[in-house]
Amino acid sequence: MENNSIVMPQQIVENNMKAAKTKADLPFGKLFILGIMAGMFIACGATTSSLAMHGIANVGVARLVAGVIFPVGLMMILLVGGELFTGDCMMIMGVIDRRIKVLDMLRVLFVVYVSNFVGVCLIAYLTFASGQYNYTGGLLGAFTVKVAMGKVSMSFWSAFCSGILCNIFVCMAVLMAAAAKSVVGKVWAAFFPIMAFVVGGFEHCVANMYYIPAGILAKTNDGYVQKAMEEYGYTAQQLDNLNWGNFLYKSALPVTLGNIVGGMVFVGVLLVLVHHSKIKADAAK
Repeated sequence: MENNSIVMPQQIVENNMKAAKTKADLPFGKLFILGIMAGMFIACGATTSSLAMHGIANVGVARLVAGVIFPVGLMMILLVGGELFTGDCMMIMGVIDRRIKVLDMLRVLFVVYVSNFVGVCLIAYLTFASGQYNYTGGLLGAFTVKVAMGKVSMSFWSAFCSGILCNIFVCMAVLMAAAAKSVVGKVWAAFFPIMAFVVGGFEHCVANMYYIPAGILAKTNDGYVQKAMEEYGYTAQQLDNLNWGNFLYKSALPVTLGNIVGGMVFVGVLLVLVHHSKIKADAAK
């Protein structure tokens, strides 16, 4: 008996395969704009959640508060539009079903990754220029530096594994939202998995495109640097590690690879293995 309140898992997989073909056919300009939009939306969730948590000493409570706010970024993408790199990793479903070629998927992922970065950096600069980091006597600026420092101080393996875990949650949020047929349903379906990944402290490559550049920008302000030293005990030598090189090699590379494995292997491939034969059988009828 058909359930009219939700879209069933098999149909979600089928719809995702169709979406992969649609994305592969998008012209460069439209794809780039959609990527910028998604980057901006994720950065909006990141900057507002940082503001909400920056004065909370208890890590668990701070992450819970951030987790309540951060999901707004994905909600904006799902309801208004945008192409997000982590969700687009599920285009592997369309590759397995031979609806698109590997090169089609790689083209989309590359364009979306670059355009996500453009959108995120735009919000990072606007947030810095707006003076928001002056909140709490510059503590928010210092906290922004602290968050970025934590992300460029991870080992490659830790960042990679954290990236895998993150994109399991993100891709499930996208798929669960696709199961809902109402706006309210989509909002709540996306909310809980994203909240869980934030509370878990897992690494998202696009979110980190905000957090680390924002920290690098904040580090240009002597007041924020002094506050970071006073509040968090950083030395000038330690803060030297917050730079573009470490952003690329300590965060962007391992986290992106982890996100790819999480989205493609742990979600996309497994779901196709479960549902592919039934989809093919239904299509043959």
